[in-house]
Amino acid sequence: MNSIIIKGRLTKDPELRYTQSDTAVCTVNVAVDRPYSKDKETDFFTVVFWRQTAEFVSKYFSKGQEILVQGEMQSRKYEDKEGNNRIAWEIKADRVEFCGSKGQGEENASAPATKGKSTKKAPPPTAESEVESGETEDDGELPF
Repeated sequence: MNSIIIKGRLTKDPELRYTQSDTAVCTVNVAVDRPYSKDKETDFFTVVFWRQTAEFVSKYFSKGQEILVQGEMQSRKYEDKEGNNRIAWEIKADRVEFCGSKGQGEENASAPATKGKSTKKAPPPTAESEVESGETEDDGELPF
């Protein structure tokens, strides 16, 4: 079984890009403090999100914001500029959630205004709920 859950803070804003086949890919770096370390130690994880989740993370998360990620650890082999074989370890995310209190770096985390009777702002959706419900912001473009 290959499953990992991490909770930490984004070290920089998410990087959204698209593959040649127009599939959204978002990469973030997450700093996770070791809870029982005498000297404050931090681990840094590279997390990769795909498709709608990638667009969701890019839209609602920013540097310094706390994030909870569930996924699987994967290695990827590549060749660097000097021709040396390298291995990169990344978390391929299956699920993402907001966590912590609303604070610095979360100004963009509120959900878009909803159409309807209520003027209250709804809490930001999780990527999972947005995908499951099929409700996304209608900007007139197809989601694929």
